[in-house]
Order: sequence, then C-alpha cells, then structure tokens
Amino acid sequence: MASTTEPTVLQREEGDENESRPSAEDEDTGAQVAPIVQLQEVAVSTGEENEDVLLELKSKLYRFDKEGNQWKERGVGTVKLLKHKESGKVRLVMRQNKTLKICANHLVLPTINVQEHHGNEKSCVWHAADFADGELKEELFCIRFASVENCKSFKDKIEEITEAEANGNGEVEEANGNGEVEEANDNGEAEEATTAAELIANLSVEEVRP
Repeated sequence: MASTTEPTVLQREEGDENESRPSAEDEDTGAQVAPIVQLQEVAVSTGEENEDVLLELKSKLYRFDKEGNQWKERGVGTVKLLKHKESGKVRLVMRQNKTLKICANHLVLPTINVQEHHGNEKSCVWHAADFADGELKEELFCIRFASVENCKSFKDKIEEITEAEANGNGEVEEANGNGEVEEANDNGEAEEATTAAELIANLSVEEVRP
C-alpha cells in the first residue's frame, strides 16, 4: 500500500528551497552609485594667516554718524590687534559674532589716540581711517568692554603700538584713498570728539558679556 506522506515531504522540501533563494532586492549586483554632486574641499582664507594676534577681546563697537549726530551700533564680537609677520604693521580688526562680518578694519598708526570715555571706564573712543566697508573712510569709533580691565588692556596695547611706530618710523603721514597725503584737522576732530563724548553718556546698551 502506497504511503500518502511523500507528497507532503516533497512540498516541504520545495518550500524550503524557495525560502533559501535570495530575492531580487537582496541580490548584490555590484553596481556603484555615484553621488549626484561631488564636493571639493576648499580652503577658506580669513586674511589673518600671516599675522600674529597681539590682543583679542570681546566687545561692542559703535560708529558715530555725523549726519544723524548719533552713535550707531556696528556689532558685537571680538576685536583683534594683528601684527603682520613680514611688514610688522599692526591693524585692528573686529568681526561680528556668528556672521563674522567685519565691523572695523584699519591700521594702527602713530596718529591714533585712544581716549577713555569720562564717566564710563569700560569704554573708549578714537579716530581712524577705516576700510571695513570696502572704501577708506574717516570714522570715529566707540568700543565698550565687559570689564574695566579689558578696556585698560586695549588702550594700553594701542598706546604701546603707536609709540613703537613713532619711534621706529619717525613722523608718519596718513594717506587718503587716492594715495594723497592729508593733514589732520585737529580742531574739527576735537569738536566732533566733544560732541560724540556727550552723546556716549546717553547710550543705552546692554553690557558686553565676557
């Protein structure tokens, strides 16, 4: 008498064979998918690679608007004094936090005179031919630090640099954007500085956090 269990065994074996076969999704075709866009590493230059940092402090910077007769905030960030490794020239550079937009960018020349603001020991003012906006412009700046110590460090370092420049190069003349030498208008700058100093006292700003 024939056994009735053989078909069942055969069906089970065929099912096992089907289960062991890889599906089309599991098969490795060996094909490599190339990226749609190939990105190349790009070296980003800040322009500070050939300079040594003499001073670096967090601060808030203002620029005096002559037309509006008021102080306007340039940004909150880090002010640096950078000395070029070859020329020895020192410049002041300040960038805004996060955006890194340049707030100030000018040479520290013997003609620069940083004055502490009377009534606020954390702030000081000075004139400079600035190039932050892509063109050379005479600006009156006010900078505010988180502490009296930081303000003093900034002022002392500027004085140290300007004295060294004066002793090393003698009298230094400042050139305008056309390369022509301009004489500083001491009387005009003094009057502007007086007006600006009066307005500084009325500034309502948040303290700079270290």
